[in-house]
Amino acid sequence: MQSYSKSLRLQGKRIAFVPTMGYFHEGHLSLMKEAKKMAGCVVVSIYVNPAQFGPKEDFSKYPRDLERDLKMAESVKVDVIFYPPDDEIYPADYQTYVDVEKVTQNLCGISRPGHFCGVTTICLKLFNIVKPHIAIFGKKDFQQYISIKRMVDDLNLDLQIIGLTTVREPDGLAMSSRNKYLKENERSSALTLFVSLKLAQKLYSGGERKASTIINEVKKLIKKADYTDIDYVKICETNTLNDVNEIKSQSVIALAVKVGKTRLIDNHVFGEKLKV
Repeated sequence: MQSYSKSLRLQGKRIAFVPTMGYFHEGHLSLMKEAKKMAGCVVVSIYVNPAQFGPKEDFSKYPRDLERDLKMAESVKVDVIFYPPDDEIYPADYQTYVDVEKVTQNLCGISRPGHFCGVTTICLKLFNIVKPHIAIFGKKDFQQYISIKRMVDDLNLDLQIIGLTTVREPDGLAMSSRNKYLKENERSSALTLFVSLKLAQKLYSGGERKASTIINEVKKLIKKADYTDIDYVKICETNTLNDVNEIKSQSVIALAVKVGKTRLIDNHVFGEKLKV
């Protein structure tokens, strides 16, 4: 992979990179399509990264279907699939990790200790292997996007990070490989996440700026749905991801909710369009 990327760069070709854990959906494909517009070569990695899963999380059960993924990537004219084995990414006696400190502490960092260290480590390794000019991420995991941007800036990487709007199902549910886990009777409850974000934006548009008021109304709505268990609902400043008491600058409402046994996340930046 490194040799191939080096040869592309020597030819003056621009490389766009989409890191994934596979089991593609339309959200993944939208990133690949955008990458195709931005560069002469699109590289997509498929790697279910063990370092970002906690001991009680779903690493072994995480959905995988390489043949399906290859066909879907080919349908949008991806140039290269990078599919490394674990022993090349984390060989015996591996001991180096990247810890982005502040922006990883809030939100999912509270309930998933070590998760973002695994995310930033694998991303840096993949960046060093693929050698892209640009890397493209969805903003559904807003904290991941901000953490990777912070790492790239802090470590002076010669790389542009691009974040694209969350792609949603026709009813508004954010597309996720984990949606596969939802039972039929849990699907309508999962939609509550999107409905609660619309409520938050409606309150904001009506002039509400007190974070606790918006959060309380959102929590009330989510709790009315069956099978839901709230991990967090928070309003944070978009660059620092620090909690805000009052919305004075660009802020994001982020939430994580377990629907049955499936943990889902979603977010919305106040003032932006909440599109299906």
